[in-house]
Amino acid sequence: TNPGSVLVLLPDFARYLYLVKWGQGKNQKLIDNINLIDHFLTREILVPADMRKVFEFFSNAQNLELITPKELNFKILSPIPIEMKNGTLIDYRIRLFGISFNWKTLISAWEPERRFVDEQLKGPYSKWIHTHSFETKEDGIMIKDEVRYRLPFFPLGELMFLAVRHQLNRIFDYRTTRIKEIFQEANQKKPRFYDSR
Repeated sequence: TNPGSVLVLLPDFARYLYLVKWGQGKNQKLIDNINLIDHFLTREILVPADMRKVFEFFSNAQNLELITPKELNFKILSPIPIEMKNGTLIDYRIRLFGISFNWKTLISAWEPERRFVDEQLKGPYSKWIHTHSFETKEDGIMIKDEVRYRLPFFPLGELMFLAVRHQLNRIFDYRTTRIKEIFQEANQKKPRFYDSR
């Protein structure tokens, strides 16, 4: 049997076990390099605003609280205000599944009015890379979130994948709804968010 044809038909955890058994230790490099245990989440939303206002909103870390579900008890621990730039570190606390975690984020890329990337250095995930991108469209600004994440304690951590995916979908659905509401309100009256200036 061609192992390549088998791999594409198996879910992540099963593919990992297949590689270990098939390789008998001879294909450790393949096992180490293949992205068997990374998961992905994406969201897009078009908001009726200009690029300056949209990017200013995301340039102020305090606005994260406005687009995060209350149940997560999100709280920034770093001194405010935070200067957002390449290399900025942000510490905050968040509650997931009833457990509080300290989370340290690195802004690993910062391209004003185009994109920025935050990466978890310390927190509940083995990997968390969140790319925020912004594109001007005829009707406003397209905001795109792309998250690449890895659960801890592989392979046992994969048993929690469905529950984690459900929670993340709820969090990002809430985030998308709140962003839309905030910018619709901003078009009608004084915006209720923190300005980065």
